[in-house]
Amino acid sequence: MIGKKRRVLIPQYMKKFSCIGSACEDSCCIGWRVDIDHETYKKYQKVRDEELTPLMDQYIKRNRAEGHGEGAYAKIKLLPDTSCPFLNEKTLCKIQLRYGEDYLSDVCTTYPRVVHSINGLLERSATVSCPEAARIVLLNPEPMEFDEDEESRDVRNIVKKTIKAEDLNLNNKPQKYLWEIRIFTITLLQNREYTLNERLIILGMFFQALQQMISSGKNTEISGLIASYTVIIEEGSLRESLEAIPVQYNIQMELLKEIADKRYFMGVSSHRYLECFSDFLAGIQYTAESTVEEVGQRYQSAAKDYYEPFMKEHDYILENYLVNYVFKNLFPFTSDKSLFDAYMMLVIHYSLIKMHLIGMSGFRKGLTEDLVIKLIQSFAKTVEHNQKYLDGIAEQMRQNNFNTMAYMAILIKN
Repeated sequence: MIGKKRRVLIPQYMKKFSCIGSACEDSCCIGWRVDIDHETYKKYQKVRDEELTPLMDQYIKRNRAEGHGEGAYAKIKLLPDTSCPFLNEKTLCKIQLRYGEDYLSDVCTTYPRVVHSINGLLERSATVSCPEAARIVLLNPEPMEFDEDEESRDVRNIVKKTIKAEDLNLNNKPQKYLWEIRIFTITLLQNREYTLNERLIILGMFFQALQQMISSGKNTEISGLIASYTVIIEEGSLRESLEAIPVQYNIQMELLKEIADKRYFMGVSSHRYLECFSDFLAGIQYTAESTVEEVGQRYQSAAKDYYEPFMKEHDYILENYLVNYVFKNLFPFTSDKSLFDAYMMLVIHYSLIKMHLIGMSGFRKGLTEDLVIKLIQSFAKTVEHNQKYLDGIAEQMRQNNFNTMAYMAILIKN
């Protein structure tokens, strides 16, 4: 029996998640590309059904271009309104209703779950691009906790990334210290003795030092660096220097607005995000006639009058977002780029969310939990799932020499 079980590490919120089906306000069966794995495709080829077989013949198409693996052997051609052709009038899947979950593709079965494998231990979390997942991830005022559990090996997973940090080949590489770095990062992000902005700036200082250490080939000193920063954080010796960092609303807003515009002009299918973006622009009265200084002043006023009073009582929402981002994305080993670049992208996600919420708060004369969930969920659906856009932003930041701690502090601090 032991051989039929496997270990899995999950945030406690995963035990509460279940799909709410037709009650969902932003169905994952609308506005997404749907890949069909090879095994599911073979099942569909054998289906003989008066209603479903003609639909499968019309809308399920092989991916014949090179580069598509077994997981994207075929795809579902969406309807003109970007909805899946297999939805019924209640936005429920006809295939699942007729044949059960075993006939869903891997993608449809596992979303919004994200799975990684670390030293043989599966890590499963959820992306907040799902509205119900966003609620259970973000709205818990208590710090996020994690449990190690067992599950049947029959549970379907799509393992996104695998790291064997205990591999002897990694003895002289940063991946060997994966657990230490992640534990330090999550512990700092949940340290409520500091404001969330302060936690992020301290984290940046750590990653700046960590990157310098790695670039100098001093990987064996990583544990010592973590220990020294842990002491510094406990002693509070950075507080004066954190307070001395200037707030630069105009630069923050202009840089973030330019980053957000790039995604907007790529084309956005999420009506929920477009509504949020429109509220943001209206909230700071961003018009062609306004000067940068005028818009910056309105942005600052919205932050002080409406955003900050709400977030003073609800900053755990963004804390939970950041902690989930770290766990879900295997931060800081999120890509082949530098660890500081991974930190930079964490800051950009956080700062873009903050920018949108500041403008929305100005337009709405305040914020509510529902508005914050609407923004973060639709933002995740629009931004987090578009790797081409994220890669382009990262490259732009590097080319303009914006990938520095000085610019990160500008984006973070209000």
